Amino acid sequence: MAERAALEELVRLQGERVRGLKQQKASAEQIEEEVAKLLKLKAQLGPDEGKQKFVLKTPKETLTGKYGEDSKLIYDLKDQGGELLSLRYDLTVPFARYLAMNKLTNIKRYHIAKVYRRDNPAMTRGRYREFYQCDFDIAGQFDPMIPDAECLKIMCEILSSLHIGDFLVKVNDRRILDGMFAICGVPDSKFRTICSSVDKLDKVSWEEVKNEMVGEKGLAPEVADHIGDYVQQHGGVSLVEQLLQDPKLSQNKQALEGLGDLKLLFEYLTLFGIADKISFDLSLARGLDYYTGVIYEAVLLQTPVRPGEEPLGVGSVAAGGRYDGLVGMFDPKGRKVPCVGLSIGVERIFSIVEQRLEALEEKVRTTETQVLVASAQKRLLEERLKLVSELWDAGIKAELLYKKNPKLLNQLQYCEEAGIPLVAIIGEQELKDGVIKLRSVASREEVDVRREDLVEEIKRRTSEPLCIC
Repeated sequence: MAERAALEELVRLQGERVRGLKQQKASAEQIEEEVAKLLKLKAQLGPDEGKQKFVLKTPKETLTGKYGEDSKLIYDLKDQGGELLSLRYDLTVPFARYLAMNKLTNIKRYHIAKVYRRDNPAMTRGRYREFYQCDFDIAGQFDPMIPDAECLKIMCEILSSLHIGDFLVKVNDRRILDGMFAICGVPDSKFRTICSSVDKLDKVSWEEVKNEMVGEKGLAPEVADHIGDYVQQHGGVSLVEQLLQDPKLSQNKQALEGLGDLKLLFEYLTLFGIADKISFDLSLARGLDYYTGVIYEAVLLQTPVRPGEEPLGVGSVAAGGRYDGLVGMFDPKGRKVPCVGLSIGVERIFSIVEQRLEALEEKVRTTETQVLVASAQKRLLEERLKLVSELWDAGIKAELLYKKNPKLLNQLQYCEEAGIPLVAIIGEQELKDGVIKLRSVASREEVDVRREDLVEEIKRRTSEPLCIC
């Protein structure tokens, strides 16, 4: 036992040495040498049947090499033992790791959770350091572009149902980008950094992007100009067909595959009835390194200042794409699972909805309550409790103030502040007559409704969908 305890201590110390070298960013050769020593010590230790095996991976190992230049926005932390950790940057990488760890090869799912960015917050634009995302993903080996088209259909359906204004979904393919960079003369080592520059074209002018490419990233001016000829183009399936005839781009295998898939994608999008919402945009790059094929991003549009002008984008609210190689990065045997998905920026959409409601001088509803059960006189708490219970049992979203004898004015003011549309008022005379006074908070109109008809009347009045446009 003493020998085993001594060996366990050596393993612990060697493990700390390996972690220390990784934190110090020592050379790969030195780390490999120390890891080999650690494995040799563990082999001497042998199996311990009395202990449960755990596979531990620090999130930082998990996250590096997948976000390109956005890696600087990852929140790095250290635990009590000095181990380097990171907060979750998105929901895609954890999903890929989950598939690999559980050996799943086919799944469709959605996930809503918090993610974290070491960014400069901009509250009015819905940019935060801690915020929610809603992801939808399809994993599995399927025929080309069918799940991709479904993801775009879902994205359009979500944004349309939210009534937050006109939107456009930009679509591109990482293979087209890589093929374009290759024929334009971009060195392989600069593909990702130039890709990051191109992705800024929705925020800054081409001249600014070109200056960054040439001045900061060392690209030759003529190469940058050649890129500019391509990335300033956008359109529909006709642009795809035009590029398929491009004498240089069509000779690149990667670009040809990407264009072929995009042409097929537009056929499916037409069948889904959403092709008019999609724009093939060669400037869309999506800086995340894990994308391997089709990429897309939804932007809200504002009304043109003058007739004839194109609508201007006012911000991205959803994005996604295909990431066929990400699961294989976590699988010990490198087994790949094709994946495609989308992410909705929850806070971004909330910010837009709040701004629109404020502009219309409407209050933001914080409750789904359809009716408040109120009383006109004192000593009617029992009757309020009985009525609210009846409404709950009928599936009506109802509530009441938690006071024995609230003033009617206070109850009505609560409805106005909370945006509750209806008030069911109980009074002594109403109880004698077998009716309930139903009041519309907006119009202040009141009608007497027989108690047995109240549920049906409330459902009729609240059946129309809430519009937040």
